Amino acid sequence: MITFSRRNFLQAGFLSSAVFIMDGCELFSVTTPIDTIKVLHHDLFPKAQSLGIQTAPYMHIIFHHSRISQEDKRYIKNGVKWLNEAAVEQYKQKYVKLSADKREGLLRHISQKEWGESFLYTIMTYMFEAMLGDPIYGGNNKEHGWQWLSFEGGKPRPQKAFL
Repeated sequence: MITFSRRNFLQAGFLSSAVFIMDGCELFSVTTPIDTIKVLHHDLFPKAQSLGIQTAPYMHIIFHHSRISQEDKRYIKNGVKWLNEAAVEQYKQKYVKLSADKREGLLRHISQKEWGESFLYTIMTYMFEAMLGDPIYGGNNKEHGWQWLSFEGGKPRPQKAFL
């Protein structure tokens, strides 16, 4: 029988937890942070996506790692919620359901707001780590990020993930 502490249960459920998107005072939709982050990664780094570099596995590690503060994890989840609420406010659809043109317009729009600029900066920081870090951490698949930039990773390479 597997037992979980309340804390481990809540941490393990972060990526599968629901983000409730409100339209004014009414519930508009429900999504998960990882669904939005996958589409956001494609929108922010389309070339990386075409190279097969995925940030979702890395973000999964980040959301479950004890050295990443609960505040940072909560901030990313809230940013996903705010992004989706901005999409609903502007287009009456959640972010992942918008066309590429509408998503780009929305990202330009929120980047002009303090919360949007801060959220995009934060999420891009983690995405850069995933794309350019050692493949052992789960993002830089088959060193594609390094090949993209003609970069050779540091030596000696880690034998195990320190995150």
